[in-house]
Amino acid sequence: MGDTRRRAVVALGVTGLVAPLALVLTAAPAQAASCTSQAGPYQKQVERFLGRPVDGRQSAADCKAVQAFQNKHGITPNIGYAGSVTWGVMDLMNKQKAVGNKPNKDGKCPVNKGRIACVNLTLQLSWIQDGANLVHGPVPVRTGRDGFETRTGLTKIYWRDIDHVSSLYDVPMPYSQFFNGGQAFHSVGLSMWNPPGSHGCVNMTPTEAKAYWSLLRNGDDVFVYGRKPGT
Repeated sequence: MGDTRRRAVVALGVTGLVAPLALVLTAAPAQAASCTSQAGPYQKQVERFLGRPVDGRQSAADCKAVQAFQNKHGITPNIGYAGSVTWGVMDLMNKQKAVGNKPNKDGKCPVNKGRIACVNLTLQLSWIQDGANLVHGPVPVRTGRDGFETRTGLTKIYWRDIDHVSSLYDVPMPYSQFFNGGQAFHSVGLSMWNPPGSHGCVNMTPTEAKAYWSLLRNGDDVFVYGRKPGT
């Protein structure tokens, strides 16, 4: 997450805006790692998720499959061990898939606001609805890590910058739509399941960030609720 520039504060008539602190870190390139022969505490669950024979024993093929998953999503250590972080990502994926096309089944995102962008931190999902009608999504997102949590509550998009660059970290934040201080929807070139998370922004894939850019405008409501696992 980057800081909103002083010129934006003047243009918007906003005073006392704190510089955003929610920059997502760029993941370091995965290093070549050897495969472990040790079975992890979530061996059977991980085997089942990956479509491997579910026997609870670590084979060379099991390790390579787990390691490939870890490399894809930036999970470290990437040695093919079926540990809590790897299974946590898989479990979250399962829960996200189970939501289907009814992300607001619990009714927690307001349906009396017209068009609104909703963010469920617990499931790491976001969608856009208009009243009770689903407009777009749900889509996986990557929100703030422990200590840099994406703030909850009802806010509004107040500034949009399609080519925003953080002057604090000199990191591009394409399709930025700021809704809470320095926290914004924006695209990143990372897996949405890359742990531990952003520095507060709601990270999206480039495709989804572009879709949100086309669907939302200044003044549109944003509602963030729940709690990200691990925070």
